[in-house]
Amino acid sequence: MRLKRHEDCPGGEPLDEDHNMRIALISEHASPLAALGGVDAGGQNIYVAQVAQRLVDDGHTVDVFTRRDDPDQAPVVYLRPGLRVLHIPAGPAAFVPKEQLLQYMPEFAEACLRLCRAGLHYDVVHANFFMSGWVAMELKRQLGLPFVITFHALGLVRREHQKEADAFPAERIDIERLLVQEADAIVAECPQDEDDLVRLYGAQRAKLTMVPCGFDPQEFAPMSRLEARRQLGLDPDEFIVLQLGRMVRRKGVENVVRAMAHLPRDLHPRLLVVGGESDVPDARITPEIGRLQGIARELGVDDVVTFTGRRQRDQLRLYYCAANVFVTTPWYEPFGITPLEAMACGTPVVGSAVGGIQYSVVDGLSGYLVPPHDPAALAGRLAHLQAHPALARAMGLAGVRRAQMMFTWEQVAAQLAQAYRQAAPMSDTVLAKPRRSRLQLVSSRSDGPLSSRSTGTAPITLVAAK
Repeated sequence: MRLKRHEDCPGGEPLDEDHNMRIALISEHASPLAALGGVDAGGQNIYVAQVAQRLVDDGHTVDVFTRRDDPDQAPVVYLRPGLRVLHIPAGPAAFVPKEQLLQYMPEFAEACLRLCRAGLHYDVVHANFFMSGWVAMELKRQLGLPFVITFHALGLVRREHQKEADAFPAERIDIERLLVQEADAIVAECPQDEDDLVRLYGAQRAKLTMVPCGFDPQEFAPMSRLEARRQLGLDPDEFIVLQLGRMVRRKGVENVVRAMAHLPRDLHPRLLVVGGESDVPDARITPEIGRLQGIARELGVDDVVTFTGRRQRDQLRLYYCAANVFVTTPWYEPFGITPLEAMACGTPVVGSAVGGIQYSVVDGLSGYLVPPHDPAALAGRLAHLQAHPALARAMGLAGVRRAQMMFTWEQVAAQLAQAYRQAAPMSDTVLAKPRRSRLQLVSSRSDGPLSSRSTGTAPITLVAAK
């Protein structure tokens, strides 16, 4: 298929590039097109999708490079003028847990290099996660492209909390250390992330810039709780606690289930757990759901714990607004987008006093912070909010103000653009108008263009389209 010029994409006028950047976002495992709520689909997917959209809103042009994990994926998806997603063949065209993807990064990097050498030009690369950073480092080494990196999670921090359960290869730590040295700029997502980069990796503070995650005010805003419950078919009188996110152990959903056993039944509690690999909760498809259901049965709270399965983005506002309180108590959290979304909907948040949550949630103002492995402490805060509805409403309003003041994706994109410009100062050399060409994706193991149904891991190249 043809890889069109950005200005050839349907739906709008050509973008003014005189003072704007061409940006490559690399996100090897987290596609902006992926369904959310699964094992490897969560905050990073949202981050990449929203950052790309907002950068284009500001006049930049953006390509997102992500791994092709389905044989039916088109090699290139044009989302809007100035924004496209390139599915890079690296490893099997199937889901592979991110812990096993490092072995395919040389193939990923080689495909990116071929694309760039054949005609794709960028002013800066923004790598997301350490494996994308490895690819960006290769692009810098061979093409001189400056790169910015957001780690989203650090291997040494993960190892502190998950210990032997951490399934990433040991090489991750050495790669991260090298990336800290080689990156032109490093984006920390919260003060804890910044401190960890300095403490554990020896990052130079001059390289660091703190840019948080965000939320979209068009997606998330307050609405009537009763109306949200009516649309979802929920009991108008229950005290609803919402847990929403990826169904993996480190997210601490077990802690929330155990907290339900500490709540008196006369509070009429209901825990909604939203997430999983399927729209209907299925322990065979999402084993963590089965484990949590077993714990709920053992504790005698299975009648007040409801697993909803995965929900689409356009349904999430209803769940946030229907809840009396949103809970997120992970063992650690580099940032955490769901607390921002809950705050934007006017719902108080009770979260772990870890990572980015202790930055986004102000204890006693927009919610409460609790230890990550203390269901009794969590239950105490939930009971307090149930007993003091005026306080809960005030915290919800404070959360809305804080989210809108500090955490919109528009603000995030503007801060990232500043980091990009610092990494790649505007000059005739770095930000020269790129050469335009009409290009065609071709598999080097075939006689023609790479079709959307091609399989295997054949490298791809670009040739001039006739």
